[in-house]
Amino acid sequence: MTARTAAGVSAERESGTRGEFHREDVIESEGTSRRIWRSRTFLARMSALSEVVAFTAEACRDADLGREVCLRLTLLVEELFSNTVVHGHAGGSDAPVTVTLDAERGRITLTYEDTGPPHDPFAAVVQPDGAATVEDWPVGGLGVFLVASMATDIEYRRIDDKNRIALTIRSAS
Repeated sequence: MTARTAAGVSAERESGTRGEFHREDVIESEGTSRRIWRSRTFLARMSALSEVVAFTAEACRDADLGREVCLRLTLLVEELFSNTVVHGHAGGSDAPVTVTLDAERGRITLTYEDTGPPHDPFAAVVQPDGAATVEDWPVGGLGVFLVASMATDIEYRRIDDKNRIALTIRSAS
């Protein structure tokens, strides 16, 4: 692990720990403004989900985002990661999943990349029928609907054989 500090910027890089195989942190401070940028690459295995959630919680805490925003972000990350493992990698693989969080006061942007087959989960998001009972809702798609309803500035791209999803969550702080 190496660290450097210069003009209010600190960075940390680490490789080869647990289910993570790449880690990078940058914290910038200028006056009362603070920006946290964190990126981790995990194995596409359900056993790594707890590490993904812990990484998300750590970034939320360091960015001082508040409980509601952190809970929404955690749900988003869990949904995306679970879908990648189950649907994109047939239950798990050693393929990389990169989660990058970029936070400033009042907002956090999640950039999520996986190497599963091309798939834009937001292309056909349909709001569930509010008059129907939960039992009548179609199987699948509810998690993606929840993700889409909790975030702003949603973008999907296929870049360098990777699915890249960028989402922003705003808070009142």
